[in-house]
Amino acid sequence: MKLLLDTHTFLWFVNDHPKLSDYLKDLIEDTSNVSYLSIASLWEMSIKFNLSKLTLDPNYEEFIEREVTTSTIQLLNIELEHLRINATLPFHHKDPFDRLIIAQSMAEDIPIVTVDSAFNKYTVNLID
Repeated sequence: MKLLLDTHTFLWFVNDHPKLSDYLKDLIEDTSNVSYLSIASLWEMSIKFNLSKLTLDPNYEEFIEREVTTSTIQLLNIELEHLRINATLPFHHKDPFDRLIIAQSMAEDIPIVTVDSAFNKYTVNLID
């Protein structure tokens, strides 16, 4: 199964946060599944880090190197089709990063792993 991790899900996973259920952790760790992280999530984390709204150890660059490029999580690039879908989404969710993740899920037919209830307003498959 393919999984598209919402930004908070990724952060909870790599930080072994107790808010991430054992079920979701097991899904992400299962090597028969392929977990994806959107480039939009990296962009969101870089902005929040720069604004001091997100702490990454020891800094953004080293965190990304350690947690993304050395993990089994695949990066999902932003494609024109994703942006086309994003441009047509109703504004149930105002966060631009989440809207792009929703569009990527629709275009690639990959369920999103999230606990964000606003995602329920879109026709995407969710794993929560």
